[in-house]
Amino acid sequence: MTTEAIDVRKHNRDAWNRQVSLGNRWTVPVGPEVIAAARKGEWGILLTPTKIVPREWFGEVAGQRVLCLAGSGGQQAPILAAAGAKVSVLDNSPAQLGQDRLVAEREGLTLRLEEGDMRDLSVFEDGSFDLIFHPCSNGFVDDIQPVWREAFRVLRPGGTLLTGFCNPLIFLLDPDLQDQGVMQLKYKMPYSDFTSLTDAERRRYTDKHEPLSVGHSLEDQIGGQLRAGFVLTGFFEDGFGPGDKLSEYIDGFIATRAVKPPPP
Repeated sequence: MTTEAIDVRKHNRDAWNRQVSLGNRWTVPVGPEVIAAARKGEWGILLTPTKIVPREWFGEVAGQRVLCLAGSGGQQAPILAAAGAKVSVLDNSPAQLGQDRLVAEREGLTLRLEEGDMRDLSVFEDGSFDLIFHPCSNGFVDDIQPVWREAFRVLRPGGTLLTGFCNPLIFLLDPDLQDQGVMQLKYKMPYSDFTSLTDAERRRYTDKHEPLSVGHSLEDQIGGQLRAGFVLTGFFEDGFGPGDKLSEYIDGFIATRAVKPPPP
């Protein structure tokens, strides 16, 4: 099975729709108490599994035009809207967008919701946003350079891109041995659930209706932002959290803050 044989976007859209019905942690909408706190300026959101993004990475949120890019699910976008931002959301999953809609209707928030591919932001004009919030999601597409180019285009000069992504190392271990606490390399880069696995190995994920992922290189993740024209201004690493054996050895996630420079 190859990426040519699978419609990557359709597969992962259907998988994330299914994850909503299964209650995946990234699909559970925030409660009224979280929105009430955000309205008072008391809030924090995640780009990666456990570390709250530093507030200084955002600047003054109130009044900012924010795009939550491939980041729906009823979590970050409603919080930013409650904090005073003018928020748009673009996501591949209608069910995930529905979670944002649920919170917006429940709390009287205004969100612009768009279904689409993170690699194609043509629904938005050049310079439409002050801030893009892009949590760990670009592993669900097979080419991320268009994501960086489009993000650069729709940001105003001086605008900020906040991104979370996976260290590709996490995809290279033998998952069966990892479940037993044994860290042993099995796969090599470039890695893709679509092309690197046998049909039997892939069923480990598809039988559970899980999305399939691509382990993008750090050259594409970090270098790709630089090639698009961004300047990196912030960086941190994060792990899966308690109970994860790999996190005892290395953090498997990275967050970056990048800025679109003003014209010379």
